[in-house]
Amino acid sequence: MTAPDITQPGLADPAPASAPAAGVKASDADREDVIGVLREAFAEGRLAAEEHSARVGQAYSARTYAELATVSADLPAEPVAIPQRRSSRPATGLAAAAHRRTNSLAVAALVCSVIPGLPQLAAIVLGVGALRQIRRTGERGTALAAAGLAMATVGLTLAVLLVR
Repeated sequence: MTAPDITQPGLADPAPASAPAAGVKASDADREDVIGVLREAFAEGRLAAEEHSARVGQAYSARTYAELATVSADLPAEPVAIPQRRSSRPATGLAAAAHRRTNSLAVAALVCSVIPGLPQLAAIVLGVGALRQIRRTGERGTALAAAGLAMATVGLTLAVLLVR
């Protein structure tokens, strides 16, 4: 049985750049390199657990470069990068929330809500505008806008009741 052709670009090659003959004995470092390729393939889902275990056993028992080549010849030498799709919808989830910015209208609504008088009226307008923008863009700040809106409404209601 002959070893598969491992000269194709992107396939695992246990041999160094100056490839020795296939009958040359493999070192422990060569075996570990192939096992690293197997580990990556298993992590990427290219190998089932049973197949991974069997191939690791074959790699440890391989004596020559040809035997090592048969263990990993059908696997890529490096992990394959998968391009991520970009969505036009707002991002959701905890990881995406870390990269979203806070809506500036929501911050302004909260600040204006603590200033008595006319700024509280502005806080109501800013809070409603902020909630609309947040829903449309997916920015953070829903709680800020809602808090500013609530505090401004309560503040204006108290001011109207106390002035009478």
